[in-house]
Amino acid sequence: MEGNKGGYAWAISAGLNAALAAISAKLFSSHLFRYGLVIFFNVVMWGCYVNSLKALSSLQATGTNFATNFLSSGLAGFFLFEESLSIKWFAGALLIVIGVLVLSKSSIERKTHSD
Repeated sequence: MEGNKGGYAWAISAGLNAALAAISAKLFSSHLFRYGLVIFFNVVMWGCYVNSLKALSSLQATGTNFATNFLSSGLAGFFLFEESLSIKWFAGALLIVIGVLVLSKSSIERKTHSD
């Protein structure tokens, strides 16, 4: 179970770095600086994602990465760029989080039964 916690930390870090790549593409006006940050955050994201795959199933790693990226990008848009978030966005975000939890739980149970 300890390896799973580390795997989830890597997957969350990957999602946050993916969101930072998108945020930096919108936040900075200097093209060179903007593209440099996008490349940097994407490289870091892939490194974190690969590490998450070492401890989690691909479903767990991808779902956690996607949910973290979606949530952090949406919240950054709201707080940094004053974008509106509708009730549909929050409902979708809740469904994504529930889906990731269900998929992660079923993936863990399937692995436990196969061991």
